[in-house]
Amino acid sequence: MATDEFAELLLRLRQRAGRTQEEQAAVINAVSGRETMTRREINRYEHGGNIPTNHTLAHIAVACGLSPEYLQREASAARARRRKGARCEGKDQDDVKRRTLLGGAVVGAAAAAEPWERLAHALSKGRKIDSDAAATLVDRACALHVREGALTALELQSEVEGHLNAITAALPRAGEHERMLTIAAGETAALAGWVAWDLGDDARAQSYYEVTMDCAKAAGHPPLRSLARAYTSYGTTSPEKASKLLAEAAQHVRGPGNAAAAGWIYGRLAEEAANTGDETNALRALDRARFAYDFADHTSEQAWVRFMTPYRMDSLALSVYGRLGRQELAETADHAVDRLGRELPEAGVVVLGDLATALLRGGDLDQGVYVSRQFAAAAEARPTTMGRARAQAVASHLPDRERELARHLKQFAA
Repeated sequence: MATDEFAELLLRLRQRAGRTQEEQAAVINAVSGRETMTRREINRYEHGGNIPTNHTLAHIAVACGLSPEYLQREASAARARRRKGARCEGKDQDDVKRRTLLGGAVVGAAAAAEPWERLAHALSKGRKIDSDAAATLVDRACALHVREGALTALELQSEVEGHLNAITAALPRAGEHERMLTIAAGETAALAGWVAWDLGDDARAQSYYEVTMDCAKAAGHPPLRSLARAYTSYGTTSPEKASKLLAEAAQHVRGPGNAAAAGWIYGRLAEEAANTGDETNALRALDRARFAYDFADHTSEQAWVRFMTPYRMDSLALSVYGRLGRQELAETADHAVDRLGRELPEAGVVVLGDLATALLRGGDLDQGVYVSRQFAAAAEARPTTMGRARAQAVASHLPDRERELARHLKQFAA
């Protein structure tokens, strides 16, 4: 347990980043380019044993997505409090209350420059040095895409932006690992954009997507372009614009190792075609999605396609058939229910929403209401923009006897 305010701040920063003490040490080493930080040292800092030097504080700040000046200023105040000792106890307690009330706002306000601006600057430098911790940074980027399935956008935002800062700081010293880190930076920036969009900040999201494209160019890695375009498609003003972006995205996920990504992008293309009533192109794109996904392994391809489970493929098919009013809807819904089995509550908000709507549209009211209740609980636990859209669709298809559930979902969607 931390014993003073500054130790508590360091502890809170690590916890907000979702890291163990060992992981925190590894990321700080990646930022500094040296292997001097250890778990034991992190533990001492967080228990008030000693305050890091300003040089070390700068590395900790970057690893946590803050400006070095902020953390150094807080450390200076902490040193002054220690010198004053008991005479300042009352003032210290006020400072503790101030930080507690501010909570995450203290952390957020400390980073003056935007993360995507720092990444763009790092990409332009082209300097290289070795970094033994490149793999740690890449693994962390992968883990954040997995965590996206369990956290709300607000919970994930500080973790993603903090990690983007850590990779950015390491890029100029990456040496032979430069391409690998640039790809990880692009994947992290794209996730930051997705989070920003989910929080309603379209301009911020677009800035992150643009720097993802910069990373794709710098690394010579076309799938990153695909990722940025596919994410952008969700925030467009018309199905036609979304389809144009998705068609471009599809061009960059050809070849081995991209089957899950191709399945997702063609499935999205099918959704948008169905939104315009273009049945021919919707069904053609859905067939391509399913064909690509037959060769996919979402657990071993790019980190950003981990969400593209067989359940999500079912969800895309249900979405398309439902929009087109196709007879395949009922059979596909039954298949999806059988595939989910006991995993129904863990299937994900989007999958449950599409399945509930499909069952209700297909006339299986009892099963549809059951899945609608599962969806409502999942959507409330992890509210997202896509979840709210599904809530509106589910509510509009519920039978009259479920007025209360429909009202609840409409309020959630608003």
